[in-house]
Amino acid sequence: MKNQRLPSDKEEDYEASQMASCCWWRSAAKFEECAKLKWEVPPDLSKVTPRLKVLREMERLALVSLEGLDDLRHKLFSYRCGDFWVPTGGFKKEEMDIPPVNTILLVGFHNAGKSSLVNLMYSVLGRSGLVPFAKTTSGLGPTTMSMEEHNVLRSMRSGFCVYDTMGFDYDRVDECVEELMEWVSDGVHHKQVCLSQGNSELRKEELGVPSFRSSSKFAKRKVNCVMVVVNISEIWKALKASDKNPLEDIKALFRSPALRHCNENPILILTHGDKLSTEDRIESRLRICEHLGISEATGVYDIVCLTEYGFLADESDPVTAYALTESVYRALLISDRNHLPKKNFQDWALLVLSWLMCLIGAFFALLASFFSKLGRKHIRTL
Repeated sequence: MKNQRLPSDKEEDYEASQMASCCWWRSAAKFEECAKLKWEVPPDLSKVTPRLKVLREMERLALVSLEGLDDLRHKLFSYRCGDFWVPTGGFKKEEMDIPPVNTILLVGFHNAGKSSLVNLMYSVLGRSGLVPFAKTTSGLGPTTMSMEEHNVLRSMRSGFCVYDTMGFDYDRVDECVEELMEWVSDGVHHKQVCLSQGNSELRKEELGVPSFRSSSKFAKRKVNCVMVVVNISEIWKALKASDKNPLEDIKALFRSPALRHCNENPILILTHGDKLSTEDRIESRLRICEHLGISEATGVYDIVCLTEYGFLADESDPVTAYALTESVYRALLISDRNHLPKKNFQDWALLVLSWLMCLIGAFFALLASFFSKLGRKHIRTL
């Protein structure tokens, strides 16, 4: 891919538009105000509006992307689960329950771009080029019918993996959130069939396939961090049509107890922003973040999987490549921060004792109910 060249009639156009497409936000109406504010020491915080925060965040990514991408990518290559753990609470690292692999779970609604995001991770982090490791949707319906574990570094020593999931249905948010809670609480494994969306007949056919029957042989992973992937273009079109239902459904997913169980705020990935104008792209980001009650600049990444010429982000858009790499890096920081201490003998003893007390309580409640009914029957006979 590095040696591939554009056709001669498009080469000049590509070179002229490369910087513009890479730094698309610099054509925003108030970008000059952002540039002036950068030189104020200290900056006047009263002038930093949410819009300027977004512009400053994009400028930060552009500033560090060229020299910082390789350094951050090297940190991910050398990463082992628990490397970012910080001593807290008086525990030693040996006393923490650190899994062999940290698991990043991608969730979102149909056509959000989760599988495309996985392919971009392979190309940017695993240097795979345009080889599609995850099957993307063709617009005819969901293609990811089961969990897919992806080693995006393509390394046997990788300390993390990424799970691609089936796109949720806007009309079945409650069912999707319920299934998501099961994934977070019980763990996930490769080829695990997604049970939501009401596709019972299709699931029966899938479960008859040997690859699905043997899926339980794959290692079960504990979900350590969640990325919520949102099609920003789709949301903006709905808002323009005065339809707030998709945004409300995203809020229900983003604020669900299942995701709050992993970390306070999931990482938000905005995709398909290249389909919008600069002003609409910024405004939709502000509207979404405001509705979700999160910062416009922290933990939010605007990522486009392919350029208009079909080139990958690390070849023509270092800002997007760095944003993707930083989002994975942030996910691992969150994962290592949330590891819990190992259970010792006292913990297991208290757990067994609590279950025993519950059983005893249930037994006496059953006896009380039985004798109560027996007493009432005896009174009637008198």
